[in-house]
Amino acid sequence: MKDDHPILSLCLHLEVSPSGYYAWQKRRDYPGPRALQDRALVQEIEQIHSRSRQTYGSPRVVEELRKQGRRHGRNRIARLMQQEGLCGRQKRRYRVQTTDSNHDQPIAPNRLAEAPKATAPNQLWVADITYIETKENWLYLAAIMDLYSRKVVGWAMSERIDTVLVLKALGMALLHRRPPANLLFHSDRGVQYASGDYRQALSQAGLIASMSRSGNCYDNAAMESFWSTLKLELVYRQDFQTRAQARTQIFDYIESFYNRQRTHSALGYRSPVDFEIQNN
Repeated sequence: MKDDHPILSLCLHLEVSPSGYYAWQKRRDYPGPRALQDRALVQEIEQIHSRSRQTYGSPRVVEELRKQGRRHGRNRIARLMQQEGLCGRQKRRYRVQTTDSNHDQPIAPNRLAEAPKATAPNQLWVADITYIETKENWLYLAAIMDLYSRKVVGWAMSERIDTVLVLKALGMALLHRRPPANLLFHSDRGVQYASGDYRQALSQAGLIASMSRSGNCYDNAAMESFWSTLKLELVYRQDFQTRAQARTQIFDYIESFYNRQRTHSALGYRSPVDFEIQNN
């Protein structure tokens, strides 16, 4: 309102000292070193957040800055991100039944519970199935993860949740990884994994079957965590019109982003591919 009324009159009515007003105006027009640093830092944060496909919160942004030799407190980064409206993934849940354990097929014991921690690739694999909502109805996704690096080594998608789906995911994993005999392969008790065709495929590859306890998703926590990550960072942010659209974006997320770029706190904030390269 300074164009319409004298500054002194405005300060008097608003109970603000003239010196305080002029000091504020100077700080706004001539920001100090800290404010200038924040402006430059915000630009770096925005670049990191954009490269992460708008999925990184302040902890991962801090780690990315440290890789560049920048040391900043997490509270400062969180404050600047909040100020700019930048945030990580947002939670949302719904659940569809994907495990049919009401069958008469043989059940493997839970060997994963007593297995030692993986010390190299291709020692422990875990597998599961999830669902993706599209306007054309559900798309089912089967995936296999190497517990050593959290890398998704095999996956397949289909409009049907059957044994063919999980066999395709297994075929991809075997082709790309060529694991040694006696690799421990863990899944839930679903009929797809307990079927004769699947048991035969595991046996021919020399893999040892392991299955979760009935109704206990925590036995396969790594896969549950991956599904949560996939849905929070991709699926819940999209409105897939067709299964083909979902297939394309899921392929890109797994192969381009999750395996090769996205950092994992359990891996010292490295991607699965980088972790395997640097440790083998």
